[in-house]
Amino acid sequence: MVKTHKTVKVEQRAAEALRGALHEVPAIEHLEVRAATNEDDRSIDLLANIDTFGRRFTLIASVSSSGQPRQIRPELLMLKEYVAGQSEPVTPVLIAPYLSAEAQDLCREYEVGYLDLEGNARLAFGTFFILRQFAGKPVAERRELRSLFKPKSAQVLRQLLRHPARPWRVIELAQAAGVSLGHVSKVRTALLSREWAEVSGEGVFLSKPDALLNAWRSAYERPAGKRQGFYTTLHGSALTESIRALPRRSADTGLVALASFSAAQWLAPYGRTGTQYFYADEAGLEQLRAVLQLTAASKGENVIVTVLDDPGLFRDTVEPATGVSCTSPVQTYLDLTDAGERGQEAADHLRQEILQWLT
Repeated sequence: MVKTHKTVKVEQRAAEALRGALHEVPAIEHLEVRAATNEDDRSIDLLANIDTFGRRFTLIASVSSSGQPRQIRPELLMLKEYVAGQSEPVTPVLIAPYLSAEAQDLCREYEVGYLDLEGNARLAFGTFFILRQFAGKPVAERRELRSLFKPKSAQVLRQLLRHPARPWRVIELAQAAGVSLGHVSKVRTALLSREWAEVSGEGVFLSKPDALLNAWRSAYERPAGKRQGFYTTLHGSALTESIRALPRRSADTGLVALASFSAAQWLAPYGRTGTQYFYADEAGLEQLRAVLQLTAASKGENVIVTVLDDPGLFRDTVEPATGVSCTSPVQTYLDLTDAGERGQEAADHLRQEILQWLT
């Protein structure tokens, strides 16, 4: 296979990174890192010969242009097969621009060392062990993750997370999420690349919903909208009955859903709060004003309403009791994780109670 200029450039950077990592070992007396030739196995891109304490170690590396688990799994398998076929011991290494925690775990599963161009590394040969771990993600990876969790994509993810083991055809998932076929296809590709989803004969399903939710939590941004504070004199059972008395929600009459701590009180009660939280559209806000007798509050607010820019979130509400509309467990969990220490405690409780998936 003829390598593209881009591939050659990645290999050059990979060779430099490997030299840099090995130069950190003072005991290495001689180091040679070279590109594989036509005489070498086609699955190998780089070879490193290391002389130390009168012994020679050989590292063989495969360089991947992508560090996504789905892309590196075949390369890890080829490295394992190559090592098994050698008469002399060699140490396999995978090098990629960036390897996520999931990709690093996959390398360890295959017993292959790894190195990425962001500085993460795990190399072991002889009595030497190099381990470097950086918490940050490269800009491209952060951008890609943010894109995966944007409002339209989030509508697809919420549908998948409702029943992770359920397989979906692209067309039915697009209809359920209210997005285009192309948008579903992009989300599907991203999930498969990270091995958070798999494909069966009946469609795509989530194989690692917890990994997806963890990534979403880390990259979570609050739904865009105008946050407004109000005051109501209603409390206790009177407030509850007023919430139940809100007109049936629809795009015509207005959309309203309890959110954050208020939704959690109905889904998985943990700790009470004196403030009620809602998502609404403009018509829904007017319903809340009338039914809950809301007045403007410059301070002392006890009702927070966020009027959403995008109504897609309302496609994933639940009704834990008659007349009570709440954000879904997944959305409630995400909002709680973004609400400070008390919110994190409530989020952990909710996840333990109702987001324990069997996959």
